[in-house]
Amino acid sequence: MPETTDKTFENGDETKINYYHAHIYYGDDDAVREKASRLREKAWAKWPGQVRMGRFRDTAVGPHPQAMYQIEFDHDLFAEIVPWLMYNRDDLTILLHPDAEDAFRDHAWYPLWMGEKLDLRLEFLRAGGRQA
Repeated sequence: MPETTDKTFENGDETKINYYHAHIYYGDDDAVREKASRLREKAWAKWPGQVRMGRFRDTAVGPHPQAMYQIEFDHDLFAEIVPWLMYNRDDLTILLHPDAEDAFRDHAWYPLWMGEKLDLRLEFLRAGGRQA
């Protein structure tokens, strides 16, 4: 089997998607963290019990190069939450990706970015890391 690289791309199987992650980045700026916190509160109020909120990660973790938190949601919310994030992100950078069979592919090959596209630390995922 050839080595997987960042430049290699293979089509996936969308039927294998379990749910989605939206990573909301805020870095080390307190004012940006406050904007991220407001977005989190709005999402929680809009979809109570339907979204699963990750904790604030105030340092880079896993493949993520900046402080962030994640919102996890199921297929049935995709068409509602993605446009909402587009229009309510308050200039925050957001990474949206599926969670399927391969974390590396989900982050490297199948992401959607809102705002600045960050350089993920993909070597973490290539090595089999999953926690972020």
